[in-house]
Amino acid sequence: MSKIKNINAYRSMEPTIVTIGTFDGVHVGHQKIVKRLINIGKQTHLKSVILTFFPHPRMVLQKDSNIKLINTINERGAILEALGLDFLLIKKFTKAFSRLSAEDFVKKILVDKLNAKKVIIGYDHRFGRNRNADINDLKKFGDLYGFEVEEISAQDINDVSVSSTKIRKALEDGDIDKANAYLGYPFMLTGNVVKGKALGRQIDYPTANIQIDEDYKLIPKHGAYIVRSVINNEVVFGMMNIGFNPTVEGQEETIEVHFFNFNRNIYNKTIQIDLLHRLRDEQKFESVEALKDQLLKDKEASLSYIKSHFN
Repeated sequence: MSKIKNINAYRSMEPTIVTIGTFDGVHVGHQKIVKRLINIGKQTHLKSVILTFFPHPRMVLQKDSNIKLINTINERGAILEALGLDFLLIKKFTKAFSRLSAEDFVKKILVDKLNAKKVIIGYDHRFGRNRNADINDLKKFGDLYGFEVEEISAQDINDVSVSSTKIRKALEDGDIDKANAYLGYPFMLTGNVVKGKALGRQIDYPTANIQIDEDYKLIPKHGAYIVRSVINNEVVFGMMNIGFNPTVEGQEETIEVHFFNFNRNIYNKTIQIDLLHRLRDEQKFESVEALKDQLLKDKEASLSYIKSHFN
C-alpha cells in the first residue's frame, strides 16, 4: 500500500475506485466497505483508494471538541494496509479546505488528483462548503466528469456509526472484550518506551512505561489488562496497568506493561500493545506487600487466560 500525505504532489496515472471517510477504528463495519472497495477494484482493474482526513474535521471546525479517536492516523494506515488497500490518501483538513465548493472538491481532487472512475459512498454522505451537496449531486458530477457512483446501503452505514459509538463507550467503560468484538481485532495502544521511576523493578515486576504522543488517542478506563506485543518479531504477553498508581501516591497517569519471560532493553523503541482482556479496576492497596500479592494473582489469571486462548 502507498500512503500519500501530500495531495498537492500527487496525481494518479491509473484509474481508481474511491471511497471517502474518517474510518476511525477500521472496525468490522468499515472492513465490510473496504473489502467491497478492494474486490470491485480487482474485478474492474481499478486501484483501490481511501481518501481520509486528518486532523478529524471536528478537531478543526469545533475547537471545543474533545473527541478522542480509536486509532492514531498511523494505526489506521497499518490496518488498512493489512486489508489489501492499494492507496491511502491522507488529506490535511483545514478551515480553507472545508470552504471548498462541492464541484471544486470533485473536479480538483476526485477527478484531477485521483483519476476516479468509480466512487463508493454512503447514502447520507454530504460534502463541499457547508456540507451542502449530497449523493444525488455527486451522481450528477459523475455524469459530468465520467465516473460512476455506488451507494452504500443505509443498513451498512448504520452499522458503521453504531459500531463506532459502541466501541468508544465500551473502551470508556473498560469493556475491552466488547470493543474487540466490534473492531474485529484487539484494540491497540502504540507508543514509545520511556524511563519511569523504576518502582516496578523494586517489587520484582519491572515495567515498560509507554508514552503516547497523540493526545487525541482514546485511552481506555483505568485498570489492569492482559496484553500482547510483538517485539523484534517475537510475540510477548504481559499485563498492563493504566492509571495513577495510587498505592505509591502516583500523581500522573501512566501506562505500564510488565512482560512475562522477557528481559531486554527496549528503551526508546516504539511498540504496539494489543489489549486482550481486562482483569480489574485500578485499586489503592494498604501496603506495597498487598500490591505484590494482587500482582501475583493478576499474573496467574493472565497466564491462565493466555494458555486457554493462545495455547
